[in-house]
Amino acid sequence: MKLKALVGVLAVAGLAMPGIASATNGYFAHGYGIKAKGMGGAATATASDTMGGANNPASMVFVGDRMDVGIDWFRPERAASRTGSLGPDFSETSSSNDFLVPEFGYNMMLGDKMSLGITIYGNGGMNSDYKSGTSVATGMCAGPAVPRNPLCGFGKLGVNLEQLIVAPTFAYKVNASNSIGVSPLFVYQRFSADGLQAFAGLSSDANTLTNTGHDSSTGWGVRLGWQGKVTDAVTLGATYSPKIDMSKFKRYAGLFAEQGDFDIPMNWSLGVAFKATPAVTVALDYAHIDYAGVKSIHNSGITAGYTGPTNPLALGGSNGLGFGWSNVNVVKLGVEYKHNDALTLRAGINHGDNPIKSGETTFNILAPGVVTDHYTLGATYSVTKDSEVTVAYMHAQEESVSGPTNPYFPVNGTETIKMYQNSLGIAYGMKF
Repeated sequence: MKLKALVGVLAVAGLAMPGIASATNGYFAHGYGIKAKGMGGAATATASDTMGGANNPASMVFVGDRMDVGIDWFRPERAASRTGSLGPDFSETSSSNDFLVPEFGYNMMLGDKMSLGITIYGNGGMNSDYKSGTSVATGMCAGPAVPRNPLCGFGKLGVNLEQLIVAPTFAYKVNASNSIGVSPLFVYQRFSADGLQAFAGLSSDANTLTNTGHDSSTGWGVRLGWQGKVTDAVTLGATYSPKIDMSKFKRYAGLFAEQGDFDIPMNWSLGVAFKATPAVTVALDYAHIDYAGVKSIHNSGITAGYTGPTNPLALGGSNGLGFGWSNVNVVKLGVEYKHNDALTLRAGINHGDNPIKSGETTFNILAPGVVTDHYTLGATYSVTKDSEVTVAYMHAQEESVSGPTNPYFPVNGTETIKMYQNSLGIAYGMKF
């Protein structure tokens, strides 16, 4: 009966997943699962819900027979401006700001030492939507005073990236203190871009650069995990997921490096959970996201030596221009306080590197993932002995990056991109 229930809830959850936007640590979420989000994302060495496929597969053998379903309202406020140019100067905010991010997890025990479950979650956040303005007849925007967007293209300017990850998870308890786990990862992603016509001269294929609608790609990967209880008070955890080779966005072969390639970067995390008192647990994670391993994300948008569309450095080329993102290292610190049998309170801090450096602002008007500091609060209330409701709030402090306009974009000036975020989530958990 449990296996039939797993198949049924998987089908429903997969069909219910809408668009995703969650740019916090680059375009990875600050945490996965509403409980983890209330702890600043720290979850590598804890075991409290069925989000182990996203956090640590080894944790699932400790959570028992359980199901979690939740949704997070996410509001990133993004803006960009250009000043001191020959034209056009602009200052605009992205008009797409409200997103619902669902999550789902299910786990069933197979005896005392093994468990089988599934986690469904998402990444995203390379999402923006700027309206058209009025051009100035100079530079790349030279021509009739028809509506032009901030990058001198026609119509709205923006991109949308959504990633859905389905993670079946098997965990095995090696002994009373140690467990290992594995989550095969199936990834489905969608992407669209609009308003980039002005960069046609930099593209290896201008017909697949912009305004070609949504395209999708798929790929398979894996997440490995370990958890070990060192003492009654200290638990350690570690996870690793190698780079996921995704199929190419053929409709955007003239935008992303390697003819439309957009892989999922390698990432790993280490964690420790310390039970300071019977009521207080402190969790600390250190995570690394290897954006440098994905050319379309990491390659600079201002690489010297570009000579034309047939050059490997062209947009879409074998070593094509990119967003110039650096690797991101993240420290996540969370505290959990069990007030009584019914109420548990949480708070956390999440600090990650800013992947975008000065000088890479032009292309990142499309994806201003610059926030670094996140502050979180959360709580769980037990409705019955087998059911609970969890809430979490996150505020990411406003950050900005300023720098000179891309030299390939013949409109001089200084550009600034900035963002801050808020999110509020709720989840229902049930033991059975």
